[in-house]
Amino acid sequence: MGILYGSCHSDFAQEILRSQSPLSPTSEPNLDHPNNQHIEPPSGREDSQHQQSRRPQNRKTLLPLVLFFLTCASTFWVGVAKWSPLDPLLVCLQSFDDNALLEIRKLILSNWEIGWVYMACVILIIFLHEMGHFVCTLIYKVPASYPFFLPLPINPIGTMGAVIAMQGFSANRKEIFDIGLAGPIAGLVAAVPIAYYGVGQLDLTTPALGGLGFRMPLLLQWFAQCWEVPGHEKDSVVWISQLNPMFVAGWVGMLVTGLNMMPVGQLDGGHVTYALFGKSAYTIAKLTMVAAIAFMVYYQTMMMILMVVLLLMVGTNHPPTRDDTVALGWSRRVIGLASLSIPILCFPARVFVIQ
Repeated sequence: MGILYGSCHSDFAQEILRSQSPLSPTSEPNLDHPNNQHIEPPSGREDSQHQQSRRPQNRKTLLPLVLFFLTCASTFWVGVAKWSPLDPLLVCLQSFDDNALLEIRKLILSNWEIGWVYMACVILIIFLHEMGHFVCTLIYKVPASYPFFLPLPINPIGTMGAVIAMQGFSANRKEIFDIGLAGPIAGLVAAVPIAYYGVGQLDLTTPALGGLGFRMPLLLQWFAQCWEVPGHEKDSVVWISQLNPMFVAGWVGMLVTGLNMMPVGQLDGGHVTYALFGKSAYTIAKLTMVAAIAFMVYYQTMMMILMVVLLLMVGTNHPPTRDDTVALGWSRRVIGLASLSIPILCFPARVFVIQ
């Protein structure tokens, strides 16, 4: 399972932005620059051209809207299927007739409330996360697309998150810090109370059925202790038959937030660590990737292999900002350093258990 969730300013992002707004060619970043070496901040005439690149955009809306509604449908279906979306589809395909379609209809009618609650909660978390990024790009007049939601109705959570294409070279060090961190903070505003309530509805003494288990990150384990969840022990696994929609939505929020705050490349955590540590963030990113690969080998789990491959393909180094010399100030440094604990608190190390 791979999740693209957050803001990026890769070659792909630039292609999206070019298709949305006729930016001056001289204002476009040189993303082909070898090894993303430092590019001097613009000054004089170049600074004037940079300001022109920040003029209002004519953003495309059709594709983001279509993807948004498809993701709503995808997450609704996963909730209706109680996080086993492939099972009813396979049954339907094996005997594709009126009876099979009738079973799908019965499933929707019997579980529509579960699907609705799950869809509403998980879409809210992702939406707030992306709006955190997007509103910051508006404040700082950094060219960016509307969020692209990514539906995936065949995995247990129904989505791969969302992504915003952003012209990151138009932002300076302080701006990229704010844009990168605003998303996770906004998402957690919804994810934390949803997860807290969902954990409180668990009963782990019920039969563990379904073949797929959700591991709880550290923060959710603390919530379980606060609620004194029946049957909860250290490193408890929540199986398909024990799930409820708010727990899964909160769990997804924790997963994607923790993953995106990993200090690598153009993930949200990569933005934050580059703003905090400059080029020293390159070493942090490489060590993080080595640790992730070693973890997967040691525990013989390939759950996050797609995400690791994608990060290696895109690159683990964060490109330079428009001006790396801008001071962050002590308050941003304190908040940034504290935010580095988010992956530890929110990311479940082995994610799923399969029987």
